Amino acid sequence: MAAAVTNLAWAVALLVGGILVWQIHRLLQACRKANRVDWGRDWMNLVDGLNRLLCYRYHRLNVVGLRLPKSGPAIVVANHISGLDPLLLIASSRRPLRFLVAREQYQRFGLTWLLSAIGCIPVDRERKSERALRSALRALREGEVIAIFPHGKIHLDSEPPRQIKAGAVRLAQLAGASILPLRITGVAGTGHVVRGVLIRGHARVEAFPAIDTVGREPRELLSELQQILDGHC
Repeated sequence: MAAAVTNLAWAVALLVGGILVWQIHRLLQACRKANRVDWGRDWMNLVDGLNRLLCYRYHRLNVVGLRLPKSGPAIVVANHISGLDPLLLIASSRRPLRFLVAREQYQRFGLTWLLSAIGCIPVDRERKSERALRSALRALREGEVIAIFPHGKIHLDSEPPRQIKAGAVRLAQLAGASILPLRITGVAGTGHVVRGVLIRGHARVEAFPAIDTVGREPRELLSELQQILDGHC
């Protein structure tokens, strides 16, 4: 009797293990199929595919497609309403995005290795922000795409107005790059980092025409970006 129970337990374990392996295999296949950007490493391409599945199937992100140039520098800017926002931008892009990230977020336990792998640039807002700007400018001059949340932190439309930071405009004019402004809406867990990722919503990314910064006054550009990001356009 004991031997029969043991054999049954092994059979069930093997069945469950086989099902688990098969489901993992199917998930990896789905990730490879969903992947749209070559990040230079196979595991990162799998993560890219997984992120797109999360954003499009779970969060029901609209298929917008960022209007990025096929090559050369560009700066993506967006409002910031939750921890889901960077994932939505990556899922909408056909090119790798390098985010400027506050150092305290960059150094969160378990995240540093991933943020480093995808090329995020940590910003020390208290002391050495110029170092981050120099790194971002170097990346732009090498033809990469930089992504910035100019509000500097999560900021909701329902909150008092918050002046956006000038870094995106400054970088764009120094590098001769265009700015692609975006508006994120429809996230269920607005105002939160983790809840934004976990709670299902109807995420929307709205792309506005690219802004050419050549020969324009920084104050004028900042005002135009502020209007778009705050939803007044």
